[in-house]
Amino acid sequence: MGRTLLNIFLFQVGWFACVLSGATQRPWIGALIAIFIVAIHLLRAPVAEAEFKLVLIAVGIGAVWDSMLVWLDWLQYSSGILIPNTAPYWIVLMWGLFATILNVSLRWLRGRWLIAALAGSIGGPLAYYGGHRLGALEFGNQRAALIALAIGWAIITPILMALATRFDGYATELNKSAT
Repeated sequence: MGRTLLNIFLFQVGWFACVLSGATQRPWIGALIAIFIVAIHLLRAPVAEAEFKLVLIAVGIGAVWDSMLVWLDWLQYSSGILIPNTAPYWIVLMWGLFATILNVSLRWLRGRWLIAALAGSIGGPLAYYGGHRLGALEFGNQRAALIALAIGWAIITPILMALATRFDGYATELNKSAT
């Protein structure tokens, strides 16, 4: 239970750091905190290589997904953009943060594909809306963006859960504690 609470806490710290620093035009602060939290996660993982692969895959998926939403002009960011019409680096790093909770605090979603899809369809848009309310992003077309986010996250969350099963750097440790 302690590992799960720490995992959730660190994810929330990273989320707020990225969003608030992006909103205040200092995205590098959140990016450094996100990288630090991912590093802590990897150092604690019994099989860090598997977790690292999962983080990289999630970052890749997130970079493509969020960049598509930017390219469609449904999401607009004012800081941290390295390449025009792509997602800022701080939001891409948040996908790495998200990967850190897949094999720990979200482990219970494994094999529960419909629940994972439902959780993604609600949680994804809510996170972006929260980021909007904190000033980190604007919606070019709020309705289209929120619908796309709901559909996208309903698809992406189960995919990431399946990938987490394949790249599980915590399986050995969690199996030992269950016995």
